[in-house]
Amino acid sequence: MIEEKVTMTLRVNGEDRTVVFPAHHTLLEVLREELALTGTKHGCELGECGTCTVLVDGQPILSCLALAVEMKERAIETVEGLQRGSALHPLQETFADLGAAQCGYCTPGLLMAAKALLASHPRPTREEICAALAGNLCRCTGYHKIIEAVEWAAALARGEEMRPPRAVFHGTPEPGEERRHG
Repeated sequence: MIEEKVTMTLRVNGEDRTVVFPAHHTLLEVLREELALTGTKHGCELGECGTCTVLVDGQPILSCLALAVEMKERAIETVEGLQRGSALHPLQETFADLGAAQCGYCTPGLLMAAKALLASHPRPTREEICAALAGNLCRCTGYHKIIEAVEWAAALARGEEMRPPRAVFHGTPEPGEERRHG
């Protein structure tokens, strides 16, 4: 049996990329295998873990569940598209600074889901952050640092001076320590 191949131009991270791929391949497979954009991760490949989250026309989708042939004339953004030159996106900065990315496997999907949230809600509540990230599983962090990183990135994106409390970086302060150092 001959495998049907498709030639398409996909708009990925603001750039038109012509690619040839089997018609049955998912967006995840084409991004990783044909375009060498390996930041988007293979996870469960069942749409349950969120590690493959990318943005399509600004909306988060699970690339393991979307066929690449459905992406004609749509804007696709992967984690590789966040950084501009040497400047990190505020989400990348805060995830790194707060230790929100431990093993890092879930991080690309979390970053993309959070980016979509901040684009539509520049001042999200904790509940909105939790709801936006609910489809992304992390086995390492316990989510507290992830939520704090999204809150901090939202403040930075709004141009606000914000720094999480010292306890976020160093744990709960000793009694009376806040008075001495804060």
